[in-house]
Amino acid sequence: MPRKEIKNQEQVLTNPIVIRVTLNEFNKLEKIRKESNCRSIGEVVRKTLLKQRITYLHRDVSMNGPMEELALIRKEIKAIGVNINQQTHRFHTSQSEAERAFFALKTASTYKQMEPKIERLLDIVSKLAEKWLQRS
Repeated sequence: MPRKEIKNQEQVLTNPIVIRVTLNEFNKLEKIRKESNCRSIGEVVRKTLLKQRITYLHRDVSMNGPMEELALIRKEIKAIGVNINQQTHRFHTSQSEAERAFFALKTASTYKQMEPKIERLLDIVSKLAEKWLQRS
């Protein structure tokens, strides 16, 4: 994939500056790069040199469990939704009333499978909201 063309030619970085740093200094710069929105060590050094703001990103490790569970619930709800859409399609394309009644009952039972997932989802979201509001 080619590099994005820069419209303002004054923003093109054309003059390289080569410096040597100790391993300890390099590790500090690498740590800043990993914890910030900078994509390279050169960008860290450039922003530091030009006294520009470096935005640090913080990840709350205690949120890993709830976020994984939310992703799993989302996946399950999506799968149930796909099933409901398929059953609805079959309902509309069926010829007899018996088939329509069958698909209507099947769709209703599929909807009931979603209830515990929604309850769990609301429970997690309310706990996250409590945690979020305690920090403020």
